[in-house]
Amino acid sequence: MPEDVGESAAGRWRRRLLDLLGRNLSVVVLALLCLISSAATWREQNPITSRSGGAVARQVLEACPAPCSVLVVARDTEADMVFARAIEEGLEGSRVRIAGRVFGQPREVRLELERLAGTGASLDAIATHRIASEWGPVRTAGVPVFSPGSYHWPTFLTARNLLNVVNQNADIAIIALGMTLVILTAGIDLSVGSLLALAGVIAAVTAQEWFGGAAASPAGLLAAMLLGVVAAALGGLLSGTMVTAFRVPPFVATLGLMMLARGLALILAVGHQRRLVGGGAEGTPEAVRVDASVFAWLGNGAVLGVPNPIVLMLVLFVAAHLLMTRTMFGRYVYAVGGNVEAARLSGVPVTAVLLAVYCLCGAFAGLAGIVDASRFEGGRPNAGELYELQVIAAVVVGGASLAGGRGRVAGTLIGAMIIAVIQNGLNIAGVASYEQKVVFGALILAAVLLDRLQPKIASRRARMTR
Repeated sequence: MPEDVGESAAGRWRRRLLDLLGRNLSVVVLALLCLISSAATWREQNPITSRSGGAVARQVLEACPAPCSVLVVARDTEADMVFARAIEEGLEGSRVRIAGRVFGQPREVRLELERLAGTGASLDAIATHRIASEWGPVRTAGVPVFSPGSYHWPTFLTARNLLNVVNQNADIAIIALGMTLVILTAGIDLSVGSLLALAGVIAAVTAQEWFGGAAASPAGLLAAMLLGVVAAALGGLLSGTMVTAFRVPPFVATLGLMMLARGLALILAVGHQRRLVGGGAEGTPEAVRVDASVFAWLGNGAVLGVPNPIVLMLVLFVAAHLLMTRTMFGRYVYAVGGNVEAARLSGVPVTAVLLAVYCLCGAFAGLAGIVDASRFEGGRPNAGELYELQVIAAVVVGGASLAGGRGRVAGTLIGAMIIAVIQNGLNIAGVASYEQKVVFGALILAAVLLDRLQPKIASRRARMTR
């Protein structure tokens, strides 16, 4: 007899809806957070992009049938310069002449207008964006002002903010990949933040001292980065060895490595600083700066407008998803986390699997450290402090069980985005960084509590459907 017999249509739909929500809870939470953030940041938008700059150029061409001269006004920011460049490109080869360019504040605009008036040059219009069009010197210039129209849209959902949210949390997401593997085996790794710092400092110190510093070749910089990643992977391998060979609890083993790696990062950074200044330096340097400009490409460059850290994060997530769903290794990881003794009796190489997941977790942390060092153009010995808190939160919120055996790479990505959206919302609201720790701590507790309650909820749901 079908299980739906005797159950009303409304009851069946309610049960199916609850099942769907239960399987996709993290997606629902992410959607709700995006909805709340969008509603809270509904604002008038004043576009400052190359597209809006082109629109202003077309406005000028339509309004100036005869030859005329235009002053281009923008602030001294990268976005404003892109906007101004688009205006000039749109007017290039036309009957409109660029009388001058101002990149600055109202004072610079006033000085430029006075200069043009003093030379007797004609000025027929000003091309700028909405913000600068409200400046006093622009409004009182006595000529038409052309600017792109405004519109209402959530600041949270602007392309610039979304890219920034993901980009700023790409290193957390990358580390969370490795943490997912460890948690799937019922382990934990508290050393990821310290390994991030150690990898960044090793890459920076070796790039400066071994591979030529400012004169370092791309191959030399790549070698320095690989050394940092390998060092972090070896740190993870050390944790795995402690867990497998000596039966040390993962919490204790990785706690010790956390202190060890952080100390090594500080020792290397201080030692480099002393060698740099002749031995008289005191204190801890904020960062070991890398003089080679190419070093900053990974953390600050972009591919087709998408920041490199995001591209790297997506590539790694796709690779990890395939690893966990299409390979024997992925099945071994789930088997070890589900029941380690049953896995061993089934022929699963438990020791090798555990060594591999801790080594991979260290490697992912090291790779995130390279991204961090590249972003800040130097290895920071204090980077990644308390990152383990956000990383564990991302994995658990993404649906992984701390008891092992349950979790998905896709869920971790969603969990990392949930953490990113929460952090973005807290930053917009002006919440201090130390206050944010309370939020993330509460989030972990809530996620762990939900994980513990899920078997009871599933059991109750099964009884209701009988």
